[in-house]
Amino acid sequence: MTTPVPVLDVDALLDDRTTEIIVCCGSGGVGKTTTSAALALRAAERGRKVVVLTIDPARRLAQSMGIEQLDNTPRPVVDADTAAGGSLDAMMLDMKRTFDEVVESQASPEKAKQILENPFYVALSSSFAGTQEYMAMEKLGQLHREAVARGTYDLIVVDTPPSRSALDFLDAPERLAGFLDGRLIRLLLAPARGPARLMSVGLSVVTNALTKVLGGQMLREVQTFVAALDTLFGSFRQRAEQTFALLQTDGTAFVVVAAPEPDALREAAYFVDRLTDDDMPLAGLVVNRASPSARTALSAEEAITAADRLHAADSSSLTAGLLQLHADRVRLIEREQHLRERFAAAHPRVPTAVVPAMAGDVHDLEGLRAVGEALADQG
Repeated sequence: MTTPVPVLDVDALLDDRTTEIIVCCGSGGVGKTTTSAALALRAAERGRKVVVLTIDPARRLAQSMGIEQLDNTPRPVVDADTAAGGSLDAMMLDMKRTFDEVVESQASPEKAKQILENPFYVALSSSFAGTQEYMAMEKLGQLHREAVARGTYDLIVVDTPPSRSALDFLDAPERLAGFLDGRLIRLLLAPARGPARLMSVGLSVVTNALTKVLGGQMLREVQTFVAALDTLFGSFRQRAEQTFALLQTDGTAFVVVAAPEPDALREAAYFVDRLTDDDMPLAGLVVNRASPSARTALSAEEAITAADRLHAADSSSLTAGLLQLHADRVRLIEREQHLRERFAAAHPRVPTAVVPAMAGDVHDLEGLRAVGEALADQG
């Protein structure tokens, strides 16, 4: 006997005023952006003051919300229904601009200018592995601080980056802070921190080797950058710890998004386990693009048997072809159901919402409303 799966009550989650942050996470290509936008729109139209932060480079969110272009500044979604007193803003993470803001807020104008103009910083802030995930969390922290101070928003919805692994979002702050505080960086700082006698023979050997690999000019640029950034090391670690702590509070709710596919649900399982291990509040699982029910008692085996009989009598039978299509669809539904049941067996306490595949691409507010209704309608 199959154990009943607890249902994710989306409207209760959105209407709960103690919920200040919703983080949509999961592997790439499972509909995180659409889910984030649909949740944000539904919350706004139910009376919440919402900002949705996306990291989707395809810019689908801007198009679906009728905004010509999104950037690092929240912009109002003018066609959202605000009759209930809510509002909706949307923005897209500008990774480098957010990194620049961190530097500018933590360093003196002179030191900030020195850092921002350094070629090594430009490369780090634009393309270093994990920077996008770290800056997504940094921007989340900024938005939350502003919301608390000014009352601009009472709900922030975050669409996490399309990473190879869903866990990258949680690991990025510590990884970036660890890099900035790493042994090599400290080694490069040694000449700037102490007197010449600290430049031991061993350190000279390492520096000479790096000069050969990187070139003298590049090594000097790296050392200049690291020396300028040295005073910010503690700030990076502190901000990472603060954001991580924010994600652990009761005011945050994680929604894990998956597709009814083995890899996506396996990634979702890893994320659920990680959230549990880190004491982070998990609201539930959303399974996107599920195949609609066949709404018939005809099994796949019965359909195949009937199709074989018809093919034997008439190889061009249209009915036989339709029966074959029906059998394929029923098997797909059964396979997806089996995958969901296997996930539920391993995680029996995770509330779940299943969203059927839409007839077409979601490209406007009406499409997002339809997704929001499907999320809420789990009867």
